[in-house]
Amino acid sequence: MNNVVVTDVPRAPGDKIDELAGFGVATVHEALGRVGYVGTEHRPLHRGSRIGGSAVTALCWPGDNMMIHAAVEQCRPGDILVVTTASPSTDGMFGELLATSLVSRGVRGLVIDAGVRDVAELKEMGFPVWSRAISAQGTVKATAGSVNVPVTVGGQTIHAGDVILADDDGVLRVAQADVERGITASKARLAKEEATRAALAGGELGLDRYGLREKLASLGVRWVTAEEYAKEQA
Repeated sequence: MNNVVVTDVPRAPGDKIDELAGFGVATVHEALGRVGYVGTEHRPLHRGSRIGGSAVTALCWPGDNMMIHAAVEQCRPGDILVVTTASPSTDGMFGELLATSLVSRGVRGLVIDAGVRDVAELKEMGFPVWSRAISAQGTVKATAGSVNVPVTVGGQTIHAGDVILADDDGVLRVAQADVERGITASKARLAKEEATRAALAGGELGLDRYGLREKLASLGVRWVTAEEYAKEQA
């Protein structure tokens, strides 16, 4: 591991991040071609948060949160801290005191590929966290790691400055170069969904709206009456 703290990472414009975050993880994920989803293991500590921000990354050793403290210094308003470890860990590496420090710097939330603790306090603070585990097991501050280097979380390589979106549906990584495309594609998807919503509310079936009736038939599915089915089974 190269032990470095990378400073002055370029970030996407804050207004564009906010616009993209407003669409939500599921919509942006679909709009961009179903890429960037950070797996299913990182769940929100409490429901109802929807955030977007620039990634500040911290690569730590298992059971050691020293580099989280180093990463705090690199955080700016609107950022999201992304933490992982050099090998799997579920220790409670983050809690109320670190959250307090991040809040003072305008950080919007945390995505951590390890454990957190002080769950009640974090919920009371309203600080959004997506974690892989909850654990009272504490950590030490003894081993060097890195800040703002590429990290792998949930099968996704996250670079410092990437846009992170997170809500009740999970966590999404969007490259800075894809932010504008994500906004345009998400607007188009929402318009399409609104038309579909109106059609379904009017009684149209998804079978017909999505052309599934023909697809099912091509796969050999038949529609038969109950009487016909009973005769076939006799």
